[in-house]
Amino acid sequence: MTCTLTRAMPRPRSLTPDAIAAAALAVIDRDGLDALSMRTVAGQLGMGAMSLYRYVPGRQEIERLAVDLVFRPIDPGVDQTTDWQRQVTELGWRFRAAVAAHPAAIPLLLAHYQSSPSALRWSEAVLAALTQAGFSGPQQVIGLRGLTAYLVGALLNEFFTSLSGAADTARVSLSPAKYPHVTAASRHAYAITPDQEFGQGLLIFTRGLAAGLHIH
Repeated sequence: MTCTLTRAMPRPRSLTPDAIAAAALAVIDRDGLDALSMRTVAGQLGMGAMSLYRYVPGRQEIERLAVDLVFRPIDPGVDQTTDWQRQVTELGWRFRAAVAAHPAAIPLLLAHYQSSPSALRWSEAVLAALTQAGFSGPQQVIGLRGLTAYLVGALLNEFFTSLSGAADTARVSLSPAKYPHVTAASRHAYAITPDQEFGQGLLIFTRGLAAGLHIH
């Protein structure tokens, strides 16, 4: 009697969501958002694209995982005994620090931050500060969405249309007779640092929120 031995097929390598997200961010950081695909993420992980489908249904889920990992470093804990504006400002700076580590991923944020547990913890901290300040429910919603819009917009400006970039260089050469205010403003742009631009904008936003608290 002969006995035929069959070799057991190797089990698929176990992947965690964090490992997939880290691979996606590595692709985005190195090659840009346009390079993100099931194939490129699978290649970063050392596997075939079809194998990756065992773990995620497609690119949308990879984007969601990557966005959550971008927000993961944000510490939502703030000193609640301080002024609410100080709390919101601190959370805004922490948002910037986390996102600035992966600037090419910025266009994904608005699409996925509402389904990100890490971003939801940040949102919870912002809403807690607004609640402490006495904002009504609708004011809280508008305040949170307005703050998020400012932060993402400011980061897009910082990394894609910086004040020292080609666009402002071109504005300086415009006709002062036709665009007197644009050309005058552009000449001042080079003296403004990214930190100054972000911080001043955040201050303007929080002051506007404070003024809106008394509008009914």
